[in-house]
Amino acid sequence: MTTSDFISAPIREVFCSVQGEGPYVGVRQAFVRFSGCNLNCNYCDTDFANPGTCDYEQVEGSGSFEKIKNPVSVGQLEVMLHPFNKLHSVSLTGGEPLMHADFIETLNLALPLYLESNMTLPEQARKLTEKVTYVSGDFKLPASLRDIGSEARETHMENTVECFRLLRKNHSRDCFCKIVVDNSTELEVVTSAVEAIVPYVSCVILQPETPIGRDVTNLRPSGSIQASVQNIMQLQKSLLEIIDTRVIPQTHRMWGCL
Repeated sequence: MTTSDFISAPIREVFCSVQGEGPYVGVRQAFVRFSGCNLNCNYCDTDFANPGTCDYEQVEGSGSFEKIKNPVSVGQLEVMLHPFNKLHSVSLTGGEPLMHADFIETLNLALPLYLESNMTLPEQARKLTEKVTYVSGDFKLPASLRDIGSEARETHMENTVECFRLLRKNHSRDCFCKIVVDNSTELEVVTSAVEAIVPYVSCVILQPETPIGRDVTNLRPSGSIQASVQNIMQLQKSLLEIIDTRVIPQTHRMWGCL
């Protein structure tokens, strides 16, 4: 048995689809969705709990999933990814994949790794500085987090900036930032966050919050929270003074893919 047979992680899903967010929207990827998350965001609609099994869609787009017992070993995952081809990269998403940095560090894949992270675990991020080729990093604004005090907010911001510094863009890696926005998003807060990471990212993606299929009043007591076109345009215009800033919603929701 090899080392990869002993290192394992709780994985909710493995499937092939297309990237629905950010500047690489539309590229074909294999997705590895890890269980568990260290944050509690207001707008989150994903169940990150470990269900005891991993849903594995071996035939892409079939809607037919095989149940694989959790946790999944590195060796198992490498075999599970083998049927997928013509891929741009392997998306490591969640949950929060940095919680499983030791697992990711051990992966031996021919394809580039595309990390989708909330960028709040710098010690874990440090382990992957030579491992990932693409970093889709969220900047979770403190207002989007439930039950977080002023001291924790400061630490959260510091950890986020440090993660972007560690996984910064370079000659062999692209790193970009996504920021979820709604009508309560403050220009000054976003500007301050972006200014702190400008040296580390290639661009900033403003991602309008689009609670499709949900009652928006369940998200915030004030009712509708979707950002207006006017507000997003104003925010983009301001940020373009600092860095390449694009508005890209969650396109995978538009055509109903995973």
